[in-house]
Amino acid sequence: MARRFLFPLGVLLGVLLGFILIQPNDLTDFQTHLALLLDEFEFDVSLPRFPQLDLSSVENEWRKLRNSIPEPWKLNTNGLEFTVGETIAARGLSAKHPVVLVPGIISTGLESWSTAPEYRPFFRQKMWGGFSMLSQVTFNREKWLNGLLLDPVTGLDPPGAKVRAAEGIDAASSFIQGYWLWSKIIENMAAVNYDTNNLHLAPYDWRLSYSNLEVRDSYFSKLKATVEGFVFKWVESPQHGNGGPDWVENHIEAVIHIAGTHLAKAMAAFLSGEMKDTVQMNPAGAYVLERFFSRRERRKLFHSWSGSASMWIKGGDAVWGNTTFAPDDVDNRNQTHGELIAFRETVVKALGEHINNMTADTASNWILEHTPEHFQKMIATNYSYGIERDEESLKQNALDHTKWSNPLEVQLPNAPTTKIFCVYGHGKETERSYWYTREAYEYDEVQPDATPAICENATNCFTPRAPLDMPLSRKSMIDAEYTDNALNPKVLNGVKMGEGDGTVSLLSLGAMCVEGWKRKRWNPAGMQVTTVELPHKPVGTIPRGGGTTADHVDILGNTALNEIILKVATGAAHEVKDNFVSNIREYAKRVQWD
Repeated sequence: MARRFLFPLGVLLGVLLGFILIQPNDLTDFQTHLALLLDEFEFDVSLPRFPQLDLSSVENEWRKLRNSIPEPWKLNTNGLEFTVGETIAARGLSAKHPVVLVPGIISTGLESWSTAPEYRPFFRQKMWGGFSMLSQVTFNREKWLNGLLLDPVTGLDPPGAKVRAAEGIDAASSFIQGYWLWSKIIENMAAVNYDTNNLHLAPYDWRLSYSNLEVRDSYFSKLKATVEGFVFKWVESPQHGNGGPDWVENHIEAVIHIAGTHLAKAMAAFLSGEMKDTVQMNPAGAYVLERFFSRRERRKLFHSWSGSASMWIKGGDAVWGNTTFAPDDVDNRNQTHGELIAFRETVVKALGEHINNMTADTASNWILEHTPEHFQKMIATNYSYGIERDEESLKQNALDHTKWSNPLEVQLPNAPTTKIFCVYGHGKETERSYWYTREAYEYDEVQPDATPAICENATNCFTPRAPLDMPLSRKSMIDAEYTDNALNPKVLNGVKMGEGDGTVSLLSLGAMCVEGWKRKRWNPAGMQVTTVELPHKPVGTIPRGGGTTADHVDILGNTALNEIILKVATGAAHEVKDNFVSNIREYAKRVQWD
């Protein structure tokens, strides 16, 4: 007999929010997965009407639901567990090189260590990841938000709150029980004799800037001291790592970038707290998200998390194009991705003001002008987003930590025998540029529009304030009402779609790998760089696509990716060759490298 559960919109929001921020796949994919799950275990979903919610009874029902979900979820398996590792082991290959897995932004679980009275109920509970997060988002939203916000000035812990990265292999194995992240790779590595003695997952608090990761947690120093399987630019710095210029050559066999966000990702989120998934939700889901977790609140989180600024667009117009051309524009186009932010003529007329379409350079400055001053200062002291072509300047940049997260402004290490592998998916529509709209004025703590802010460049932007007690700013947001499938590239809910893995655009994934790092200017030691593109061919009957998906996150369960990792780890890296399914080599040659 089917069991009946009360499943309020608030709980649904918790689930949606978690996957919107950690897994930027199409929301419809997750909704399908959730429907399969509920149907599998005969859950009957009932949606009560707002605002007649008895939160105490709702929370009780949530706890019942949480305790009644069987382990493991259907989403946890795809029938391919351990098979790649067993195949590699059958060839007589076994663990050779120690391996460090460094998860991407927002993959690591975060847990509360605060003993302040208001946070004691959450002590050692997950603030990010896990069912406890979903419960807190739904029933303790304000405390959850305040717990995850960082101090806007220092970029470190705010008063009273103390959140730290979870530790160990489980820190980024799964987001919630059954929704795997790195666990598929760990399973296959275990089949070729990897365990906690030679396999290390290096979780970190992804909210922090790289500099503050070292200041607060000594992350890079600890990683260097305890593991000889991976290294960041930090270890070569005489001020910090004391590893010396040959450390990478002496300690690192290979680096594998999995769906690496080398040159850009989340620009719209900094301006309006949005991304493709939030504007392409169905109306009911969009209402729930905005009702419980508004654009302003989402934007406030992004402005607080200085680590997120590492995904700011790099290289400007030289990489991303101008008002008439972009390197990844396709044939027979009738609009260009070079206009990163554009406005419909009807929107401009309705505003009654002149506003131009924007390229990467002008959009970066415009977005910074609409961020708090503390965020602008954080950017200026932690990051740089230009392109440096002078080799002597590149050498000097090795001593400037603000350059290290930008591959266009720093050289690869002096490690001629260390190998780099870029592995990513292709074949899933990906947000590339945007149509924006502006609406009525509203109170905004960021800045008023009365006195236009002026940024000289994207790394030196401080907003002049107008002498108003109630600063007003026009609301800027993705033009979600604008869809045109006849355009090339097509527009879906204000997002101009391009090529990529569903989350990261193709230029960001592959341009440095196939062209930038092939040049002595950025790769003076001539490190070998191999690029493997995996076609996105998901199996429709398997949740999350099975072993042939190449989606940004689900690629971690891709059979070919797992084979590559195991071959490199077991000493068969020579078997991994370049493989292309896109036009990335052609696109990359159009970038203004010189």
